[in-house]
Amino acid sequence: MLATALALAAGGVRAQGLASPRAATLDWAILETLLALGHPPVAATELVQFREVAVEPPVPPGVADLGLRGLPNLETLLLARPDIIFNSNFYAALEPRLARIAPVESFALYVPGQAPYEPMLAMTRAIAARLGIPGAAEALIARTQAGLDAQRERLIAVQRPVLAINFGDARHFRTFGFDSMIGEALARLGLVNAWSGPTSYSATAPVGIETLARYPDTFVAAVAPHPPDAVAVFERSAFWHALPAVKAGRVLWLGSVDPFGALPSASRFARLLTEALVRAEGAGRG
Repeated sequence: MLATALALAAGGVRAQGLASPRAATLDWAILETLLALGHPPVAATELVQFREVAVEPPVPPGVADLGLRGLPNLETLLLARPDIIFNSNFYAALEPRLARIAPVESFALYVPGQAPYEPMLAMTRAIAARLGIPGAAEALIARTQAGLDAQRERLIAVQRPVLAINFGDARHFRTFGFDSMIGEALARLGLVNAWSGPTSYSATAPVGIETLARYPDTFVAAVAPHPPDAVAVFERSAFWHALPAVKAGRVLWLGSVDPFGALPSASRFARLLTEALVRAEGAGRG
């Protein structure tokens, strides 16, 4: 069916000279960037989960859902008639098939051992330039930096390192190194990332929850989504309540964030963490 649809598309005429090309993407970091630039894509992937995990920016009605990021519905993508498909290194294997539908431009934000913030800026500017809205990129970058600067000022008194984690289940979590969005946000907030161990694609492989005992003096920032069954186990777990950070009230339960997002995710994580740290510091002084 896809071959037939491609043949039909080849016989048609795509509108040219549009001030704003129709964009599509498989990648959530690119999706949130397009939304923050004020240029929603005509098609993207896993929109229900995106709304739950990334939360913001909001996805407007009319964006076609292509299904799974790693296995998108190419017929739906074709019918969305994109002029450009923005892709990432996560889905590079799909590019030959995507290129049969529209030109593909790809970006690599997350590479082990490389900090992603400058690539985020470069990607934001490249996408906006391709769409003919370069000013929107500069506005988004300026908003992001202004927010980080303001939050950094609020956190000057925070001296403890922060261990940002994401629970897989009641026994395991992953944490984030300097080469992650979360690691970059911590640094730009003037905070110390407690995790200095190795990472793979910006996050650790799952490590045992007993590892938290090695960080008795940190804030533990637990980034949602949290497995509901894990939270229920923690509530009745003597081991959990014996962990130093738990006993001291230094576990911060944050809202959901896409840890592989771009500037909008960095802004959201920084805002949620700042509010939680300010509350925790205030409670500690009280």
